[in-house]
Amino acid sequence: MPAQSEEKDPTVETAEPGANGEVSSNEEVPASGAAAAGDPVAEAKAEAARMKDQWMRTAADFDNFRKRSRRELEDTRKAGKEDLLKEFLPVFDNLERAIHSASRATEVKAVAEGLQMVLRQYLETLSRGGITKVPGVGSQFDPTYHEAIQQLETDEQPAGTVVAEVQPGYMQGDRLIRAAMVVVAKPKPTGDGASGGEATSSE
Repeated sequence: MPAQSEEKDPTVETAEPGANGEVSSNEEVPASGAAAAGDPVAEAKAEAARMKDQWMRTAADFDNFRKRSRRELEDTRKAGKEDLLKEFLPVFDNLERAIHSASRATEVKAVAEGLQMVLRQYLETLSRGGITKVPGVGSQFDPTYHEAIQQLETDEQPAGTVVAEVQPGYMQGDRLIRAAMVVVAKPKPTGDGASGGEATSSE
Protein backbone atom coordinates (compact mmCIF):
# COMPACT_ATOMS: atom_id res chain seq x y z
CA MET A 1 0.00 0.00 0.00
CA PRO A 2 1.29 3.49 -0.76
CA ALA A 3 2.47 5.42 2.26
CA GLN A 4 -0.13 7.81 3.46
CA SER A 5 1.00 11.38 4.03
CA GLU A 6 0.75 12.62 7.59
CA GLU A 7 -2.27 14.83 7.99
CA LYS A 8 -1.91 18.20 9.72
CA ASP A 9 -4.45 19.99 11.78
CA PRO A 10 -5.43 22.94 9.57
CA THR A 11 -6.16 25.06 12.66
CA VAL A 12 -2.55 25.00 13.91
CA GLU A 13 0.33 26.68 12.10
CA THR A 14 3.97 26.03 12.92
CA ALA A 15 6.07 29.09 13.72
CA GLU A 16 8.98 29.32 11.34
CA PRO A 17 12.15 31.06 12.59
CA GLY A 18 13.24 34.16 10.76
CA ALA A 19 16.61 34.89 9.26
CA ASN A 20 18.07 35.75 12.68
CA GLY A 21 16.64 32.69 14.39
CA GLU A 22 13.90 34.63 16.19
CA VAL A 23 10.25 33.92 15.96
CA SER A 24 8.34 36.80 14.48
CA SER A 25 5.79 38.34 16.82
CA ASN A 26 3.05 38.01 14.19
CA GLU A 27 3.50 34.24 13.84
CA GLU A 28 1.21 31.94 15.76
CA VAL A 29 2.60 29.94 18.66
CA PRO A 30 2.35 26.12 18.33
CA ALA A 31 -0.58 24.61 20.16
CA SER A 32 1.74 22.17 21.96
CA GLY A 33 3.76 25.00 23.60
CA ALA A 34 3.32 26.41 27.10
CA ALA A 35 1.68 29.51 25.66
CA ALA A 36 -0.60 27.60 23.32
CA ALA A 37 -3.11 29.67 21.45
CA GLY A 38 -6.43 29.67 23.20
CA ASP A 39 -4.93 28.80 26.62
CA PRO A 40 -6.13 31.65 28.90
CA VAL A 41 -3.61 30.85 31.65
CA ALA A 42 -0.66 30.90 29.25
CA GLU A 43 -1.92 34.08 27.63
CA ALA A 44 -2.31 35.76 31.03
CA LYS A 45 1.24 34.78 32.03
CA ALA A 46 2.61 36.08 28.74
CA GLU A 47 0.75 39.37 29.15
CA ALA A 48 1.99 39.72 32.74
CA ALA A 49 5.58 39.12 31.62
CA ARG A 50 5.19 41.67 28.84
CA MET A 51 3.78 44.30 31.20
CA LYS A 52 6.53 43.63 33.77
CA ASP A 53 9.20 44.08 31.10
CA GLN A 54 7.55 47.30 29.92
CA TRP A 55 7.34 48.59 33.49
CA MET A 56 11.01 47.84 34.14
CA ARG A 57 12.02 49.63 30.95
CA THR A 58 9.90 52.65 31.91
CA ALA A 59 11.37 52.71 35.43
CA ALA A 60 14.91 52.56 34.02
CA ASP A 61 14.15 55.38 31.57
CA PHE A 62 12.72 57.52 34.37
CA ASP A 63 15.73 56.87 36.60
CA ASN A 64 18.08 57.90 33.79
CA PHE A 65 15.99 61.02 33.17
CA ARG A 66 16.09 61.92 36.87
CA LYS A 67 19.87 61.54 37.04
CA ARG A 68 20.35 63.51 33.83
CA SER A 69 18.08 66.31 35.07
CA ARG A 70 19.97 66.48 38.36
CA ARG A 71 23.30 66.75 36.54
CA GLU A 72 21.95 69.46 34.26
CA LEU A 73 20.60 71.39 37.26
CA GLU A 74 23.95 71.19 39.04
CA ASP A 75 25.75 72.34 35.89
CA THR A 76 23.34 75.27 35.56
CA ARG A 77 23.91 76.28 39.18
CA LYS A 78 27.68 76.13 38.77
CA ALA A 79 27.52 78.17 35.59
CA GLY A 80 25.32 80.75 37.35
CA LYS A 81 27.78 81.07 40.23
CA GLU A 82 30.68 81.47 37.82
CA ASP A 83 28.86 84.18 35.87
CA LEU A 84 28.00 86.05 39.08
CA LEU A 85 31.59 85.81 40.30
CA LYS A 86 32.88 87.19 37.00
CA GLU A 87 30.50 90.14 37.37
CA PHE A 88 31.77 90.92 40.88
CA LEU A 89 35.49 90.46 40.30
CA PRO A 90 35.92 94.05 39.02
CA VAL A 91 34.15 95.30 42.15
CA PHE A 92 36.58 93.39 44.36
CA ASP A 93 39.51 94.69 42.31
CA ASN A 94 38.41 98.29 42.79
CA LEU A 95 37.79 97.71 46.48
CA GLU A 96 41.35 96.44 46.90
CA ARG A 97 42.66 99.48 45.03
CA ALA A 98 40.58 101.79 47.23
CA ILE A 99 41.91 100.18 50.40
CA HIS A 100 45.47 100.38 49.09
CA SER A 101 45.01 104.05 48.20
CA ALA A 102 43.41 104.79 51.58
CA SER A 103 46.56 103.66 53.36
CA ARG A 104 48.50 106.43 51.59
CA ALA A 105 45.77 109.08 51.40
CA THR A 106 46.12 112.29 53.36
CA GLU A 107 42.50 113.41 52.97
CA VAL A 108 39.52 111.53 54.33
CA LYS A 109 37.31 113.01 51.62
CA ALA A 110 39.30 111.32 48.86
CA VAL A 111 38.98 107.96 50.62
CA ALA A 112 35.23 108.42 51.04
CA GLU A 113 34.81 109.30 47.37
CA GLY A 114 36.73 106.18 46.33
CA LEU A 115 34.58 103.96 48.52
CA GLN A 116 31.41 105.61 47.21
CA MET A 117 32.53 104.81 43.67
CA VAL A 118 33.04 101.14 44.59
CA LEU A 119 29.61 101.05 46.25
CA ARG A 120 27.94 102.44 43.12
CA GLN A 121 29.70 99.83 41.01
CA TYR A 122 28.53 97.13 43.42
CA LEU A 123 24.90 98.25 43.20
CA GLU A 124 25.07 98.49 39.41
CA THR A 125 26.41 94.94 39.25
CA LEU A 126 23.55 93.73 41.42
CA SER A 127 21.06 95.56 39.22
CA ARG A 128 22.37 93.81 36.09
CA GLY A 129 21.66 90.53 37.84
CA GLY A 130 18.08 91.59 38.59
CA ILE A 131 18.86 92.20 42.28
CA THR A 132 17.58 95.38 43.92
CA LYS A 133 17.59 96.80 47.43
CA VAL A 134 14.49 96.66 49.59
CA PRO A 135 13.07 100.18 50.13
CA GLY A 136 14.59 101.60 53.30
CA VAL A 137 14.41 104.93 55.13
CA GLY A 138 11.23 106.87 54.38
CA SER A 139 9.23 103.86 53.19
CA GLN A 140 6.29 102.33 55.01
CA PHE A 141 7.11 99.32 57.15
CA ASP A 142 6.16 96.08 55.39
CA PRO A 143 6.64 92.83 57.34
CA THR A 144 7.08 91.03 54.03
CA TYR A 145 10.33 92.87 53.33
CA HIS A 146 11.31 94.47 56.65
CA GLU A 147 12.36 93.14 60.04
CA ALA A 148 11.73 95.70 62.78
CA ILE A 149 14.41 95.56 65.46
CA GLN A 150 13.43 98.81 67.21
CA GLN A 151 10.64 101.34 67.46
CA LEU A 152 11.36 105.04 67.83
CA GLU A 153 8.88 107.42 69.42
CA THR A 154 8.67 110.48 67.19
CA ASP A 155 6.25 113.07 65.87
CA GLU A 156 8.42 113.87 62.86
CA GLN A 157 7.38 110.77 60.89
CA PRO A 158 4.02 108.99 60.60
CA ALA A 159 3.66 105.81 62.62
CA GLY A 160 4.97 102.78 60.76
CA THR A 161 7.56 104.72 58.76
CA VAL A 162 11.08 103.33 58.49
CA VAL A 163 13.32 105.95 60.13
CA ALA A 164 16.62 104.06 60.11
CA GLU A 165 18.14 101.07 58.33
CA VAL A 166 20.50 98.85 60.31
CA GLN A 167 21.05 96.31 57.53
CA PRO A 168 19.81 96.61 53.93
CA GLY A 169 17.61 93.97 52.37
CA TYR A 170 17.74 92.63 48.82
CA MET A 171 15.29 91.19 46.31
CA GLN A 172 15.56 89.40 42.99
CA GLY A 173 12.45 90.29 41.08
CA ASP A 174 9.56 89.55 43.44
CA ARG A 175 11.59 87.07 45.49
CA LEU A 176 13.02 88.24 48.80
CA ILE A 177 16.66 87.31 49.31
CA ARG A 178 17.15 89.02 52.67
CA ALA A 179 14.82 91.18 54.73
CA ALA A 180 15.97 94.66 55.72
CA MET A 181 16.59 95.24 59.44
CA VAL A 182 15.01 98.60 60.27
CA VAL A 183 13.92 101.01 63.00
CA VAL A 184 10.24 101.98 62.78
CA ALA A 185 8.53 105.14 63.97
CA LYS A 186 5.73 105.01 66.50
CA PRO A 187 3.69 107.88 67.97
CA LYS A 188 4.71 109.45 71.25
CA PRO A 189 2.47 108.61 74.17
CA THR A 190 0.21 111.43 75.33
CA GLY A 191 0.42 112.71 78.90
CA ASP A 192 2.94 114.24 81.27
CA GLY A 193 5.05 111.08 81.45
CA ALA A 194 5.93 111.11 77.75
CA SER A 195 9.63 110.94 77.01
CA GLY A 196 10.60 112.25 73.58
CA GLY A 197 12.74 110.34 71.13
CA GLU A 198 12.92 107.14 73.18
CA ALA A 199 13.79 104.03 71.21
CA THR A 200 12.34 100.72 72.31
CA SER A 201 13.29 97.26 71.18
CA SER A 202 10.70 95.30 69.25
CA GLU A 203 11.77 92.06 70.91
